[in-house]
Amino acid sequence: MAEKMLQFTKVERSMPAKRAADARATDFEEIYSEFSLKAAGAQAARCSQCGVPFCQQGCPLSNNIPDWLKLSAEGRLEEAWEVSSATNNMPEICGRICPQDRLCEGICTIEQSGHGTVTIGSVEKFITDTAWEKGWVKPIVPPRERAQSAGIIGAGPGGLAAAEQLRRKGYQVTVYDAYDRGGGLLVYGIPGFKLEKPVVARRIKHLEDSGIAFKFNTRVGQDVTLQELRKTHDTLLIATGVYQAKDLKCPGVGASGVYAALDYLTASNRKSFGDAVEEFDDGTLNADGKRVVVIGGGDTAMDCVRTAIRQGAKSVTCLYRRDRANMPGSQREVANAEEEGVVFEWLASPEAILDTKAGKVKAVRAAKMKLGEADASGRQSPVKTGETMDVKADMVIKALGFDPEDLPVLFGEPALTVNRWGAVRVDYATMETSLSGVYAAGDIVRGASLVVWAIKDGRDAAEAMHKAMKAADKAAKVAAE
Repeated sequence: MAEKMLQFTKVERSMPAKRAADARATDFEEIYSEFSLKAAGAQAARCSQCGVPFCQQGCPLSNNIPDWLKLSAEGRLEEAWEVSSATNNMPEICGRICPQDRLCEGICTIEQSGHGTVTIGSVEKFITDTAWEKGWVKPIVPPRERAQSAGIIGAGPGGLAAAEQLRRKGYQVTVYDAYDRGGGLLVYGIPGFKLEKPVVARRIKHLEDSGIAFKFNTRVGQDVTLQELRKTHDTLLIATGVYQAKDLKCPGVGASGVYAALDYLTASNRKSFGDAVEEFDDGTLNADGKRVVVIGGGDTAMDCVRTAIRQGAKSVTCLYRRDRANMPGSQREVANAEEEGVVFEWLASPEAILDTKAGKVKAVRAAKMKLGEADASGRQSPVKTGETMDVKADMVIKALGFDPEDLPVLFGEPALTVNRWGAVRVDYATMETSLSGVYAAGDIVRGASLVVWAIKDGRDAAEAMHKAMKAADKAAKVAAE
């Protein structure tokens, strides 16, 4: 190990080459190139192989990061992929979009010692992309087929992870989704420059080839009832995610030209598939030539500002009420946005949307803020200074986060209980809801969060569903004897 690992004192931290800002800002292709085999091995060899691996503790999936880094450094890539994929259903996706700077890389031991973190995410991406290219990723063949079936409501990361885990155990799995493609926000919410869509399509096809059935354009509560699904399947998982945009509370928010982030991103992503999108084609949700103001400081806001740049916006400004150090989004994404020409107005909170006599947005009036005492989250609360500023705008995008939709109403199932925020209540020991045999996972339980947490929840729910079905099967056999 000494020859291959602990190279952090000799080898500098390095990421894959990043395309120049002026080149990448004109298309939706991913901005990082691929690691070479030699470069990936050299970066993996920087790992210090800690006795207590903080990187693993910082990963929601508890990925065995030091193990697959060591295997990568030794050139044993297929084994590295097997270790990586044992705990993660989508390592090629997490390697691209996880905020590693806030998770595994953020608490890397050698980062804390001043040598620069191991580039965990880039190595993870390299390992899995290599696995796909080499044909190591094979369709799932369960050790035995089971007669019991599971229905998954939602083809986002949580639902897909649960579907794969259940299929590996031999259950018959059907995934229902309201959209016309699988992937959820992976497909329609995250832009291609962070996650190219063929990467998601490849994963969906892998699941289809593994015997998982997908029923798209299926809205529970409209096209099929929850009760019908409960009768069809032995168990159900609700993994719908959260899609209801949090609204901006200020005068003028109803002006023409003010849009929700997901509407804007979905239109752009649909165009990348070649879909006809009326609101984009008529210019409504196209930022080309417009002065765009995005309100918010999370990863969705970063997706919006960088999308607007690529659509040819005249200018793009991001307003956030706290400072840079206190924003919830990835610092890496902020740096990328700045390189591409986005202007950030820190400590600026929208006070009003100014419009023309015709009702068209013309500017955002923002109150200048300063940071006061820390709130319950531990971050300093923004306080108004009494000054304001006007930022000219032809398009305003609200990227303030998401709330759960009213599932008891949408599903026509008032017995499905939710908490005061509208998230589905579960028994966290089992992920089971108030309805027997119905489980829930991902954002619809925990609120808007990260893809990696949805995968974690999906895996946990699948394990609980397996135990319940196994127990029910055993009881049925005993009763039949």
